[in-house]
Amino acid sequence: MKFVDQVLIEARSGDGGRGCVSFRREKFIPKGGPDGGDGGRGGDIYFVVDSSLTTLLDFRYQRHHRAKNGAPGLGKNMHGKSGDDLYLHVPPGTLVYDDESGEKLLDLTESEQQVLFLKGGQGGRGNARFATSTNRAPRHAQPGIPGEVRQLRLELKLLADVGLIGLPNAGKSTLISVISAAKPKIADYPFTTLTPNLGVVDLGDRTMVVADIPGLIEGASEGQGLGTRFLRHVERTDLFLHLVDLSTLQQGDPLENFALINQELERYDTGLARKPQLVVFNKIDIPEVRQQAEELKPEFEAMGHEVFLVSAVSREGVKELVRAAAARLTEWREQ
Repeated sequence: MKFVDQVLIEARSGDGGRGCVSFRREKFIPKGGPDGGDGGRGGDIYFVVDSSLTTLLDFRYQRHHRAKNGAPGLGKNMHGKSGDDLYLHVPPGTLVYDDESGEKLLDLTESEQQVLFLKGGQGGRGNARFATSTNRAPRHAQPGIPGEVRQLRLELKLLADVGLIGLPNAGKSTLISVISAAKPKIADYPFTTLTPNLGVVDLGDRTMVVADIPGLIEGASEGQGLGTRFLRHVERTDLFLHLVDLSTLQQGDPLENFALINQELERYDTGLARKPQLVVFNKIDIPEVRQQAEELKPEFEAMGHEVFLVSAVSREGVKELVRAAAARLTEWREQ
């Protein structure tokens, strides 16, 4: 399924139906009086959080969303039928903005959450409503009130407990495929992951959602590489697993690469730099990588980081990493 995390749409609630101008016409009942009914109410628009969705793809192909109009009133004091409400299903983590002002209108995070967003127009009153002792044959009725219309920008920020970050080809996709049921694309070239992947890690008594974020490079906070498009998806995570690649596929000094990623996080949002991180040396199934990891581990620990040596391929150290991540997550949330 194609991943879409930002779309523009138009939402319009239903118009109220017009009131009816009608007079009672029956044999042997002269001057029966007005009997025009009211118009029906226009349909409302609701946003519904659907946990089975992970993308805004459906909105890419249908950008105009309109609830049904109310039916007009009828004679014999019959009111028009109310318009059907429209329910817009979105994935958890969807933000709704007014596209013209940029104002944030909704932050939809809770599963099965349902929010009334636009109210339908009220139906117009029929002429029967205007009969008085001095005006027994009113010949006017009200038009229905138009519905509301908004130009909206929907933006998805994935809801995950843990975010996997690092340079391209650091092994994030392989790791998430090992610790969860996620099946991301895996290959030995940079930017294999072009869209975020979510995986659910079973901890026995609970679960932990992990997001594999496409690789970051220098200048990502300014739009370089895959840029800020996917940096937004780490905003809601509470813990980072920072994968440091020591293999020959990665160029540059590991300490400098580590600092580079953290600089990009801070430039994008200073709050991201304050979130806890676990440093992960991946690919230790390669002998030279293991040796280098053991040499670098004290340097990272001296900087105050907790370091883990793992191999997503052989699964060495993976269980210990998952347990530590769950413990750190609990500790962070209890602060």
